[in-house]
Amino acid sequence: MTKLPKICIFTLGCKVNKYDSDAMLAVFKQAGFEICEGLEFADVYIINSCAVTAEAEKKSRQSVTRIKKVNKDAQIYVCGCASQNNFAQFAKDNVKYISGTDNKLGLARRIVEEYTGDKEVFEKIFNPSDFSIGSKFEDNDGVVNLLTRHFIKIQDGCNNFCSYCLIPYVRGRSRSRSEESILREMDSVAGVVKEVVVTGINLSAYGRDTGTNLTELLTKFSKYKKIGIRLGSLEVGVINREFLEATKNIKLFCPHFHLSLQSGDDNVLRVMNRRYTTSEYYSAVRLIREYYPNAAITTDIIVGYPVETEQEFENSMKFARKVGFSDIHVFPYSSRQGTVAGRMKPLAPEVLEDRAKRMGEVKQELIGNYLNKQLGLPVRVLFETEENGVWVGHTQTYIKVYSKLGSHNKAYTIVPICFYKDGVCDASVLGDLGNMFD
Repeated sequence: MTKLPKICIFTLGCKVNKYDSDAMLAVFKQAGFEICEGLEFADVYIINSCAVTAEAEKKSRQSVTRIKKVNKDAQIYVCGCASQNNFAQFAKDNVKYISGTDNKLGLARRIVEEYTGDKEVFEKIFNPSDFSIGSKFEDNDGVVNLLTRHFIKIQDGCNNFCSYCLIPYVRGRSRSRSEESILREMDSVAGVVKEVVVTGINLSAYGRDTGTNLTELLTKFSKYKKIGIRLGSLEVGVINREFLEATKNIKLFCPHFHLSLQSGDDNVLRVMNRRYTTSEYYSAVRLIREYYPNAAITTDIIVGYPVETEQEFENSMKFARKVGFSDIHVFPYSSRQGTVAGRMKPLAPEVLEDRAKRMGEVKQELIGNYLNKQLGLPVRVLFETEENGVWVGHTQTYIKVYSKLGSHNKAYTIVPICFYKDGVCDASVLGDLGNMFD
């Protein structure tokens, strides 16, 4: 048999893209290919692209050039949101094949069949009724080939049509994976992985097209006693007592809530078509803290939206402090052609730069406030890697920590939080304000 080429996937963007890439890599490994990620030398590359911002789309485009510098003779395939949004931007780069967001495993199938010459091998390793490999996610020894943290995609697409966002146009309408398929994958990784991240393009919309909801799915996760369950980005509307009660029944639930905000001003939220007010958002935050007083609540904030006045921006900073986020992902507004906001006149670049800097200062202030409150608290840490005799991992609230107590053989280790002091790494968890959050 002819030696199969080495395949490398270069992934940009969200956790859903990472999940899709992992699924493709599993297919290639099962088919006998040597696989890798990033920009290692390989014969075949797949760019899993992103278009959430203009900068992300630019990086997706530039990745072709970067790959050519690693291997000028590489065969390059492109999929994902950037190619779905603009096919032509990759066509001029001598890319071998371009697809979009739909059926990325179809692209994997095409590549497997092309290089193996076997039209039946794909069916042997993949159940097309699933989003992922599920129970077939095994290596040659029958052991599930996963890292410490595993992503499970339960939903794709979005119906929200926020006025700044391309995602509904490139990902399509919201569609939910079947509960049976999700639980099959959960069962296949139970006892092997230590933490599962439940993800989707609009996770909160899970089940609306199938007569169920995210809360009902979470009630089924209570049977997994030894796996940490972490949720991806959520919308305000999903937060209620029933939802939080369901999380409380999960033994190792991770109380880290990434609750999308985008702006802390009601007028800007209205123009963004976000469909909630700051009052409703704050009520959701208060309810979370009623159940989880020490919860990490993180968010995304867009600064410099076309209609945003200086006063509205200051309202946004004030609201961020009121909520007391543990971290903020700050995004200067990025105009996306084809959206409602793309037809608005953008603010001056220096205004965006100034507001991003000021909101960034609020971000650092709030990170420091949250971390200082953790000093001395016993926390559960999932240790993942070891660097120079020090274990590195994350707490359930996703603080990055360092310790000599760590072990990748333990699901979670309970240790007290303290800060790195005088360059000495003692038996406690160590970290610093600048990089404890990924």
